[in-house]
Amino acid sequence: MLLASDMLDLPVFLAVAEPGVARTPAILYFHENQLTYPLPSGVERDLGYGLKNLASAMAATTVLFNSDYHRREFLEAAADVLRGMPDEIPLWAVEEVEAKARVLPVGCDLRRFDRHRAGALSEAAAGRWGDPRGGPLLLWNQRWEYDKAPAELFAALYELRARGVGFRLAMAGPNQGTPTADFLRAREELAGHIVQWGNVDTATDYASLLWSADVVVSTAIHEFFGVAVVEAIYCGCRPVLPRRLSYPEIVPAEAHGEVLYGEGELVAALQQALAQPDAWSEDWQRTWVARFDWGNLGSRYDEEIRHCWEKAAYAGGPHRPA
Repeated sequence: MLLASDMLDLPVFLAVAEPGVARTPAILYFHENQLTYPLPSGVERDLGYGLKNLASAMAATTVLFNSDYHRREFLEAAADVLRGMPDEIPLWAVEEVEAKARVLPVGCDLRRFDRHRAGALSEAAAGRWGDPRGGPLLLWNQRWEYDKAPAELFAALYELRARGVGFRLAMAGPNQGTPTADFLRAREELAGHIVQWGNVDTATDYASLLWSADVVVSTAIHEFFGVAVVEAIYCGCRPVLPRRLSYPEIVPAEAHGEVLYGEGELVAALQQALAQPDAWSEDWQRTWVARFDWGNLGSRYDEEIRHCWEKAAYAGGPHRPA
């Protein structure tokens, strides 16, 4: 059995592998894809990478996506690309991939946070993450990249500050490049609110921050799953998430009205969440995402591997070396 990610050019790998490997059933897992990833302004998309994704999906026995949103978006984008071809339009390729495409969420190690809960809450009460009298602790724990739209968050925070809304701000998450002007301005103008700026030092510190935070926010324009948000939800942060991308799949339908915001609604959604960070039970909220823990999801991975093997066997037997 071959397990490959979307980063692998599967047809090329199979072409150069020894015959026994090349005839082995293969599962291709899509964390990302190169047909729909949003590009910075002025950058032209190289469709070659996206077509490699499509060819890899065609070569696989089973294709798995980390969310149904991702599955739908990839298939729609692939069809759009093929419709732009000058001669015969091979939409059968997309239909072939769709027939073997399934959704399998990312497995998360959520239970590791449990052992840090008591210590984290004691640290929070002692002021580890700023004086609680400064307001609820608002967490951003995603990458500092353009596809997470941080400028939209900062604009909302400036408006909340102008309205006199109290909050503490933890801007965690990796930053692999030089901070942009948006981040430089925010660090200066929101200095009185900031209790964390950049990655925390250790996994224990990260767990402490998640258990201590009151609200987690996303303004992403690109998200196919959202491990960081899932972790924060598990640790009790009230989520404020866009009503788009994969987020409606992470949060159960009965909570959509409370945690998902639409276009132009971010400031109001944040203000409401900061006013009522404990509007519902943390235990209930934890059930939203507990299904993504490996302890609950691992058996589904086993099922998909077994399904792929049985599918290959039904088609003529799992291939063996000659």
